[in-house]
Amino acid sequence: MQTPQVEPIPGDLRENLYETDFFAWTYAQAKFLKEREWNKLDLPNLIEEIESLGKQQRAELRNRLKVLLGHLLKWEYQVERRSRSWLMTIRIQRRDTQELLSENPSLKPYLQEALQKIYESGRDLATGETNLPLKTFPENCPYELEDIFSDRFYPGEPATDDVME
Repeated sequence: MQTPQVEPIPGDLRENLYETDFFAWTYAQAKFLKEREWNKLDLPNLIEEIESLGKQQRAELRNRLKVLLGHLLKWEYQVERRSRSWLMTIRIQRRDTQELLSENPSLKPYLQEALQKIYESGRDLATGETNLPLKTFPENCPYELEDIFSDRFYPGEPATDDVME
């Protein structure tokens, strides 16, 4: 990938680069950081973007858990429709969530705090994908965090061999 040309950038254009060409702005900021040109940094927007990166990690964690919880509910409450696809979604979401947490360990305390809110979204997902009434699923998360992430935990009746193999 070719690095975009970011110098020379006239001062007035540099001030608007964040709004007019975000990609070039990111390269310019990286260049200024590498070259320790502190006075050229767009600090207000740089601070905002760095904070945004942290928020994105939390949002990714919530999204992965929502999908995981929704599929655990589907697995438990729609036994006759279990499929390899559901199984693979559960396994992939567990793996990817654990990887996200290992790369961002400071998100771990957030899990317990956010579990019920995330569960509500997972419950909505399960309702939408199964066409079962919302009241089919418990109002509060029936699963412990340890179980949610356990490769051995599949709620409800055991899976049939044709799905698991």
